[in-house]
Amino acid sequence: MDKKTVRDVALQGKRVLMRVDFNVPLDGDRIADDTRIRAALPTIEYVMKQQCSLVLMSHLGRPKGARKPELSLAPVATRLKELIPWSVKMAPDTVGPEVDALVAALQPGEVLLLENTRFHPEEEGKSCTPEAQEAFAKKLAAYGNVYVNDAFGTAHRAHASTAVVCRFMPINVAGLLMEKELTYLGRATGNPDHPFVAVIGGAKVSGKLEVLDNLMKKVDAVLIGGAMAYTFLKALGHEVGKSLVEDELVGVARDTMAAAEKAGVDFLLPVDNIAADRFAEDAATRLVGRDIPTDWMALDVGPKTVDQYRQRILAARTVVWNGPMGCFEMAPFAAGTLGVCRAVADSEAVSIIGGGDSVSAVNRSGLADRMTHISTGGGASLEFLEGKPLPGVVALDDK
Repeated sequence: MDKKTVRDVALQGKRVLMRVDFNVPLDGDRIADDTRIRAALPTIEYVMKQQCSLVLMSHLGRPKGARKPELSLAPVATRLKELIPWSVKMAPDTVGPEVDALVAALQPGEVLLLENTRFHPEEEGKSCTPEAQEAFAKKLAAYGNVYVNDAFGTAHRAHASTAVVCRFMPINVAGLLMEKELTYLGRATGNPDHPFVAVIGGAKVSGKLEVLDNLMKKVDAVLIGGAMAYTFLKALGHEVGKSLVEDELVGVARDTMAAAEKAGVDFLLPVDNIAADRFAEDAATRLVGRDIPTDWMALDVGPKTVDQYRQRILAARTVVWNGPMGCFEMAPFAAGTLGVCRAVADSEAVSIIGGGDSVSAVNRSGLADRMTHISTGGGASLEFLEGKPLPGVVALDDK
């Protein structure tokens, strides 16, 4: 961590403007899962114990610059009141005269949650001029003396509330959740303990090529699963039936495997697979090897593959896992992902789980508390593993 955090600055008596990730799933006006709210609580509590007033801002969903009542943060404010002992108020908008007045009246020990930042097109900056986005960010900056970014999940976005606002703030620091994310992901990509194993799955090779390219400079082994495996198997000359394959990337897959061999990285592909006659939970299934029969599609890795991958994971000192091994949302094709999950839980390695589907699988497994770190940022963790700078991190003050 080469960025300052809330622990590195004097906060007492200040008004803190904090970007959090309250992009929670909603069921009507009810919060279906408050994990992201709870993840921000340590930083909120740290700030409030310094006798500060606190202005919180977040997006929710994709309103595309329009005010949509169904994407209001009001349910989040209600839940936050239940989770913290300090006074929580809900602003009627993100910026504007009414919000200005509420901020000006905010007292130490009080929290104000701004309305969904994405109700304003200037937040994302897609349909406005850079000058308009800067003007919006400047209005946000007026709401605090210190800016804290604790929203790792949006750190890969150069939005008004995540990066542009920092141009107008005297102090810009990371929150405790942001610090934790950067520490664990930084350790994995910077100075990991070896053997270092990367488990990479998901649907498409195209979404993981940059991750593979970057990690192959650091890892000892790559374990491939998910539908992306069948592009690699096709590159080796195997029959893939109706499995999902990116034909235009077969050559790239072949080059990737050659690069792994040249780098001395073990590149493991499934040795057996669960094939189905159609993409459905009640489909007929059969266990096959590396060749998938005509008119069948592979939807999960098989038990021999799980056993091979388990042995590699158990021998590792560092494990990064991004992407499921199969269509784990359907019970007949969940065993591969669950098997990898159990292996990671049973290992003594530092384990870092990133990517929405991987995190969802770990949470479903009931083994989440046995992982070292579960990233809150799907896209952000992926871009970090690709070696890309994250605008929301770059904008923070260096130590």
